[in-house]
Amino acid sequence: MAEVTLKNIRKSFGAVEVIKGVDLEIERGEFVVFVGPSGCGKSTMLRMISGLESVTSGSIHIDGADVTHVAPSKRKLAMVFQSYALFPHLTVAENIGFGLMLNKVPKAEIDQRVRKVAQTLQLEALLDRTPRQLSGGQRQRVAIGRSIIRDPRVFLFDEPLSNLDAALRVQMRLEIARLHKELADVTMIYVTHDQVEAMTLADRIVVFNCGRIEQVGTPMELYHNPANTFVAGFIGAPAMNFIDGTVGDGGAIQVGDISLSPATPVIRRGPATVGIRPEHLSLVGSEEADFDARIELVEKLGAETLLYLNTPFSDKPLTARIDGSTAIGEGENVHLKVQPDSIHVFPV
Repeated sequence: MAEVTLKNIRKSFGAVEVIKGVDLEIERGEFVVFVGPSGCGKSTMLRMISGLESVTSGSIHIDGADVTHVAPSKRKLAMVFQSYALFPHLTVAENIGFGLMLNKVPKAEIDQRVRKVAQTLQLEALLDRTPRQLSGGQRQRVAIGRSIIRDPRVFLFDEPLSNLDAALRVQMRLEIARLHKELADVTMIYVTHDQVEAMTLADRIVVFNCGRIEQVGTPMELYHNPANTFVAGFIGAPAMNFIDGTVGDGGAIQVGDISLSPATPVIRRGPATVGIRPEHLSLVGSEEADFDARIELVEKLGAETLLYLNTPFSDKPLTARIDGSTAIGEGENVHLKVQPDSIHVFPV
């Protein structure tokens, strides 16, 4: 296992700076997920850690050693890409053990290590097959196995599930989580644009935006205490509702003609952006309601239903998540209450 430290990392392509001073410490054995929209710099950062991309300025340290200018092969890292990059003419066993064969490891040792890795990844019954005889999820497991067998200090995953369908992505998320538990002494850095993957896999999430880190924390820290509207809108599905409001002298929040009273009064006064997650809006009777709304659209998802609501104080529909068994339809007027301990207020 290894500790990874990034110190003031910057990366430019010509006159365009894509990484703008990143500082980060990743602990030994930690599963860290880089998340953010396309073009935010997360994959570029991963490639610099691997050595596949040069660093314009700053330094990368692994276990205290400066590896900024060390060749990728000397860093003892293993990388799993979005594409499986398997040799089509080799069997699963030969694909997994290919790196050991290049290093002239004795065949008996290769066979032993391949079978151990195959057992870890539940590939024992597939060792004699070729890649064309495998499903997408099985191919990705073979690609992961090829990395595991090298006994790396750090695993790097670059959007490894992007090519899989929805059901396989869920299955592979579970397998990667199980793998991290079994290889508890291996540090893992995982890049994705999918916040569900980030929330379900990470010990800590690093949110990237425009080449900078917006916030670092556990999934629940980012969910409950987002640092700004970007993190608040990116973490959580469906996304948080944002409404223009004003914080008054008593700490209450005025949104249009309605007043919201958060459980903890807001200290900062003046204009603010009010954030409310869809799951923190509840259907109630008129006497309990904070505001009324008209249903523009209903999405029934089975266990839950999403309501898209027109309100007089927002030009964008608000989203509410309710129980899927609730009988409700488009065009109805409803009464809603905001959970007072779940109101977020961001300075403008």
